[in-house]
Amino acid sequence: MFELIRPWLLCLLIPALPVLVWFFVRSLSDFPRRQRIVSLIIRTSIVLLLVLALSGLTWLHATGQQFVIFLIDKSLSVGENGAAFADKFLDDALQGRSDHKVAFLPFAHRALSIQEERAPRNGSSSAGPASNEPASVDKATEKARPDEKQGKQQDEKSKSLEQLRDGTDLAAAIKAASGYVPPGYVPQFVLLTDGNQTTGDALAVAARSRVPISTVPLPARAEPEVQVSEVRVPAEVREGEPFYVEVIVHANHEDEGLVEVYRGDHKVISESRKLKTGENSFRFQQSIERDRLVVFSARISHLKQDTLLDNNMDSGLVFAAGKPRVLIIESDPSLIRELAYALEDEGVQVDVRPPQGMPDSLSDLQNYELLMLSNVPATALSGQQMEIARTYVQDLGGGLIMLGGEQSFGLGGYYKSTLEEILPVRSDFEKEQEKPSLGMVLVIDKSGSMGGDKIEMAKSAARSATELLGRRDKVAVLAFDGDTYVISEMQSANNKGKISGEIGRIEAGGGTTMYPAMEMAFEALLATSAKLKHVILLTDGVSSPGDFEGMAQQMVSAKMTVSTVAVGEGSDTDLLEAIARVGKGRYYFTTDPAQVPQIFAKETVTASKSAIDEQPFVPQVIRTTHALKAIDIEAAPFLLGYVMTRPKPTSEVILATEKGDPLLSWWRYGLGMSAAFTSDAKSRWAAEWMTWPEFGKFWTQIIRHIMRKSDARGMQIQTARRGRQVALSVDAVDDFGRFLNEADIALTLIGPQLGQQHSVLKQSAPGRYVAEFETPKSGAYHLEVALEQNGQVLYRQSRGLMVGYSDELRIRPPNESLLRSIAETSGGRYDVAPENVFDLPRQTANRPTPLWPYLLTAALLLFVADVALRRIDFSLHWRRPA
Repeated sequence: MFELIRPWLLCLLIPALPVLVWFFVRSLSDFPRRQRIVSLIIRTSIVLLLVLALSGLTWLHATGQQFVIFLIDKSLSVGENGAAFADKFLDDALQGRSDHKVAFLPFAHRALSIQEERAPRNGSSSAGPASNEPASVDKATEKARPDEKQGKQQDEKSKSLEQLRDGTDLAAAIKAASGYVPPGYVPQFVLLTDGNQTTGDALAVAARSRVPISTVPLPARAEPEVQVSEVRVPAEVREGEPFYVEVIVHANHEDEGLVEVYRGDHKVISESRKLKTGENSFRFQQSIERDRLVVFSARISHLKQDTLLDNNMDSGLVFAAGKPRVLIIESDPSLIRELAYALEDEGVQVDVRPPQGMPDSLSDLQNYELLMLSNVPATALSGQQMEIARTYVQDLGGGLIMLGGEQSFGLGGYYKSTLEEILPVRSDFEKEQEKPSLGMVLVIDKSGSMGGDKIEMAKSAARSATELLGRRDKVAVLAFDGDTYVISEMQSANNKGKISGEIGRIEAGGGTTMYPAMEMAFEALLATSAKLKHVILLTDGVSSPGDFEGMAQQMVSAKMTVSTVAVGEGSDTDLLEAIARVGKGRYYFTTDPAQVPQIFAKETVTASKSAIDEQPFVPQVIRTTHALKAIDIEAAPFLLGYVMTRPKPTSEVILATEKGDPLLSWWRYGLGMSAAFTSDAKSRWAAEWMTWPEFGKFWTQIIRHIMRKSDARGMQIQTARRGRQVALSVDAVDDFGRFLNEADIALTLIGPQLGQQHSVLKQSAPGRYVAEFETPKSGAYHLEVALEQNGQVLYRQSRGLMVGYSDELRIRPPNESLLRSIAETSGGRYDVAPENVFDLPRQTANRPTPLWPYLLTAALLLFVADVALRRIDFSLHWRRPA
């Protein structure tokens, strides 16, 4: 049987043959006609052979030779006994190989490289992915490596291999094998696996496969194993409602262990329980009183026999509906108690914490509808905590209120911080003419140890400090290493662009000699006519000796103040603290260079003594709002002070001071709202307000307006996990129980590392909307679901989802039903014996043999004959003898 790969090239014969005939007819050769006819036939044959070669003439002949690809599961769910079973199966199968071709495809989370030779065996399942790595390493290079570096590389390699084995994608393995099979062979895949896929749809891929897939189920782990399979909790309960936490434990042998249940970080259950082979269920009654989102974790320990420890703990998440909850962070919690009591009387639950209790996880902050910061400096919060607060407001619809105080807004160092971005006001402001002018010198360590992030953050801090100064203020910037350098001479702070450019030229390098820099700062301020004079000194190391405290005392005598900033553990904290104490300034210590700009901003505003106005005033209503309905603001008593700020362009200023500065303003930020109240809610500035009968009502209505709104009446949310894939379904009805159709339901998903995903659910049935998403990492996932219809948000709900250890570590028998279906769907054999792998019942394939080499050879021989016919007169040989 023959075929042409490029049959359209036969068209080349159409112009070629007439040309040959034309040359034959018009030829002037005097050779005999018979010889010229033979030449014409040969030339025609050469053209025909060349055209057939170009057209890809191929000979198809039947062959029974097979190409078998063994797909070998190397995931974590395959134990040592499964790996040994697979190795023995391959050994036995290859004995009947004969002349058949074989290849090997190891796979786990993804398919690895196909190999036509078996990888060396290590005697364990971990050899699989390792077989895709180079088999040897250059000996001289290996000996030259330091032991520490070598160990680190080995650890990284082991970690990478462990991650590669964490998952089973049968579908990806079948797809990879399908693209490797060459033509001309009888193809077959032999799939050696336990069938417990964690991602992909192997059955759907097998149904589309043209290659029969024979499946071989690998045995389950034989090692003694106990696991916490699931913590079953209701998705939502009412506050105070009793419910059960059900802990499901699987074991492949009889054992006894200690079952512990944690509510958050607190242990609530600790009991010793006996375990039978198979599933064990333990139920414990719990209730939620004040939390909104609670993680229940279960752990089993003190077992007699167990192999894997990573699967001995799992978690579940419960959402509790009840009274709104507010978290107040206050530098001195005792001073804010009156506000807390007033809110409790109005039906709002309040928790009060010091700055050290600021949530450092989204799960903690999700317990509250609103976060209130009262007199908390930015230097007391980490960058991660600020990012969590932003995610809470922007993506999960939470509320944020900042109250005024001597450590709030600009005084707290919030200028250009993450939280200032959320707030409706700016921390910088226009300095009043009657406020005293400030002369300030910034002294920055530029020694070699300040390289990298430290010097960049110091430069950013110096620029921010300059931006916060008024037009009548003056500033100079000095830097020191082994010497002292004038980076920017004393000049008006109004020259912000020039000063910023000069600051940008600072580069780290050299030693640490601080005293001459202090002395130069002292001399610069002596020559300045400002009313207030201040020095900010930053260093990360230990200076060469000098009379630092004496210089600080001289500064104080000249009505100057000195504040110091120690960056990192290597700084001389005792000396810097002493300089600040003698110099009547403030001392700061941080191990995070990213906090330096907030420290400088806080120190600059504090030193200028212009951010606070402590003259009594009556709040002025700028804009009426339903949030202040039934509250007579005009009858409110005096407030005794506030922090000066500037409203942002799109914010709403509701209340203002008598000078027109914002007192209460708010705006929408993402899905949530934030507000700024520039006075306080405690005895310093609100002493008279605290005796006002409507004090509690005022704050309750403001909080209810800003806080996260959650209405669960019209939505029922369900989630179902399969491996790392989660299916979300939402059933929506209106107030009369009728299905809500053609609604827009938006999902915001926040992962354990604050990564965000946004998607829109699709309607799959009357009132039902669905979506799917991946959960690649273990930890807490937070879901915000909002239902809109006709452009209006009808319902909004928050939910949580806990993703525990990998499904690869779960005790599961081989998925024989899936493997049987794959074999039947693709035309393969289930649980094929190794000696029967190559025994296919009389199947053949058409193997193509390209004929162009033979055609070209024949054309070349004919060409030689044609040359001879055109050069030699054969008529003498054809004549008969006389």
